[in-house]
Amino acid sequence: MTVHVRESQVFVVPPRTPEIIVRCAEEDDVAAIVAIVAEHARQGHLLPRSADNIRATLSSWLVAEVDGAVAGIGSLVQMSPTLVEVRSLAVLPQYRGLRIGQTIVRGLVDEARRRGFPKVFALTRAVPFFEKLGFRITSKDDFPEKVWRDCAICPLQHACDETAVVIEVEC
Repeated sequence: MTVHVRESQVFVVPPRTPEIIVRCAEEDDVAAIVAIVAEHARQGHLLPRSADNIRATLSSWLVAEVDGAVAGIGSLVQMSPTLVEVRSLAVLPQYRGLRIGQTIVRGLVDEARRRGFPKVFALTRAVPFFEKLGFRITSKDDFPEKVWRDCAICPLQHACDETAVVIEVEC
């Protein structure tokens, strides 16, 4: 916050609200996505993704920009004809608190609706975050596609601490 004093008057200037843009990822975003995924994978929050994997799935990614810099990411992955997963949701620490994660998830759910997918799910440790967005807790057993595709290669597969959440969308 900035305070300006002018002839016995004090003016408090509120901090500028940053411009946040959520958009489809582009080739120029790959390096930033790789870096964000790698950092969160090192912390055990995401599964690692290679640059080649991200390039091959680039159309499934959204990025959030704050003043022109990539601040957050998320992807939407088809698991079956009726089911998509919110995957690799991450926001850089310096941008937390700006509701970037919520904005990305809403964008991904809107994309699922637009594409005709009636169910969107995620595996998460941030259950209250997803519940605020309308998701509800469910069983991982409801998503065998996920278990076979990703959980089988996860180092925590036998000690998974993530909870499955799902939202049904009207198409």
